[in-house]
Amino acid sequence: MAIIRQYIAPFIAILIFFLALVAVSARIFLPADMAAPAPIEEAIPQKQAAAVNPIFLGLNYSALAVRIR
Repeated sequence: MAIIRQYIAPFIAILIFFLALVAVSARIFLPADMAAPAPIEEAIPQKQAAAVNPIFLGLNYSALAVRIR
């Protein structure tokens, strides 16, 4: 157990740190249009949001009450 705590766990932590460092640094090599933050847009325009069926939004309810006896 001491070997895991002294050698393996720190190695895994350092490995994860360098993996994250490489992932973040990869933005330098992306084309200019891909390195910019993603645009923030409304997914569904407000006028259309009222017309969307609740089933498509992941809501599982029915407008009619169903009784099971």
